[in-house]
Amino acid sequence: MQSHEQYWDQRFGKEGMIWGTEPSPTAYMAKELFLSHGVRTVFVPGAGYGRNTKAFAQTFGVEGAELSEAAVKIAERWDPDSRIICGSALDDPEPGECYDAIYCYDVLHLFLEPDRRKLVAACLKRLRPGGLVYFTCFSDEDPNNGQGERLEPGTYRYKEGKFAHFFSEEDLKAHFSGMEILETGTLKEMLGGPGEGQHEYILRTIAARKKG
Repeated sequence: MQSHEQYWDQRFGKEGMIWGTEPSPTAYMAKELFLSHGVRTVFVPGAGYGRNTKAFAQTFGVEGAELSEAAVKIAERWDPDSRIICGSALDDPEPGECYDAIYCYDVLHLFLEPDRRKLVAACLKRLRPGGLVYFTCFSDEDPNNGQGERLEPGTYRYKEGKFAHFFSEEDLKAHFSGMEILETGTLKEMLGGPGEGQHEYILRTIAARKKG
């Protein structure tokens, strides 16, 4: 089975800007929240080719990490105002690395539970006290939920070489149990590019504040 790194590097290398150039509506929702709380710096784990970082780059200092070297090379051209490095969202931050906010789009559901917990913990380590997170992920209301091989509660291999966790609201809140939950929500989003056509997904969102 391919690693996450191999899968995404092959996809970005072959398909380029897989989901087009328009940022997710959730990027603008997060931006509005961040502005209302005086955010100045934002970290984006799983930044891809800069589709969403570009929505923040004119307003905040933006840095990100992306597993795929091919995606990072595209991001350097598409969003030169953000600093995106090649690395895993699961890695602990460098000493002194600290941000006002973290925006994480559709990354959390790509992992089994131990690594989901590790991702959230790594993000919290990057966040200053009182800092904000805004995460999006697949909802348990999405039609793909329950399709394919069950790997763990709520997690299914719904297509060859690809699995995802589908979150209930309670499950999502539990992943951020050490934080102050500000808001949760759901939305339908159309995703797709030239290579795969348009698909509708049902996402959950959560915004939370780090205590302290």
